[in-house]
Amino acid sequence: MIGAWQKSYFDQSFKLSSNKINLIIIDINNTSSSRNIWFLLRLPKLAKYLNTDIVHLSFPLPIIRQLFACPIVATIHDLYPYEFPENFGYPNVIFNQFFLKVCINNSNGLSCVSKTTYESLKQYFYKIDSKKNTTVIYNQADFSNITAQAPLNINPLNNSAFLLAVAQHRKNKNLDVIIKSYHSLKASNKIHKSTKLVLVGSPGPETENLKQLIQALSLEADVEMLASINDEELCWLYKNCQMLVIPSTTEGFCLPLAEALSVGAKIICSDIPIFREIGNLSCTYFTLAGDITQNLSQAIINSFEQPVQTVQADKRFSKVQLSQQYIDFYSQVKLSTS
Repeated sequence: MIGAWQKSYFDQSFKLSSNKINLIIIDINNTSSSRNIWFLLRLPKLAKYLNTDIVHLSFPLPIIRQLFACPIVATIHDLYPYEFPENFGYPNVIFNQFFLKVCINNSNGLSCVSKTTYESLKQYFYKIDSKKNTTVIYNQADFSNITAQAPLNINPLNNSAFLLAVAQHRKNKNLDVIIKSYHSLKASNKIHKSTKLVLVGSPGPETENLKQLIQALSLEADVEMLASINDEELCWLYKNCQMLVIPSTTEGFCLPLAEALSVGAKIICSDIPIFREIGNLSCTYFTLAGDITQNLSQAIINSFEQPVQTVQADKRFSKVQLSQQYIDFYSQVKLSTS
């Protein structure tokens, strides 16, 4: 089931043509209140009407377990409402924490997108293993078969070196640190003055702060901000950037990291557990302790001297393996609730 406003995105991004997949378009107002009311009251009725075997929530939603006649599985991407409340602001974070708690408590099975997220889940819901079916199933990420295409809606980058960041404009992403490091490296002639910085990500709470920072540092001509690009364009950016920079404070999985690894991009990221889990030895890590801007700047300088990683398929993120893991987990949940 998808919202009417999502249909174009699904058609373009997933090209679903299997007769085993039936997209049901839900035509409601695209507001948080309308969506939450629909999830609470209409979703159970639709599941019953379709005689559904399992309802899988792709992200935490407010649900009432007693209204469903079948088991519920939810994917837990992160514990941001508890780990990083600054992302949501107050009082919004109170509702985010409440909805996450309600979803976790009312689901029969919980699928975490990483071991790091699973450990966070156990930290905030410490008895969860004794109450629920829980598992770790990674997100699918593989750009190796995508045909790269240069983005059309930005200034030509074919002849320009550029650093790349792919992230929503949220506090935990530390995009301001990238901008400051980039400015410092240009000012000290540690990178060529023609080197650009490309920021790809949807607008969020930090968008205006980032724009103000870019203006304050007089980087308007050097920083490209993109919001909506397709996978072919993103693949081109991964393949042609000097390096992908990911300085996040916390993440649940970090899809850009896994995608960039699949095409052999050079990657610099903060030294946090999730990046070690996903990136292993394929990334250059820098500490978030002390002067973060200086730490990142030095890591970028060091990375220029290191060879580009060879492309290696990572079965952890393969569609075939993940599909089987979900089938096995659905069977486990069905068996435990029968």
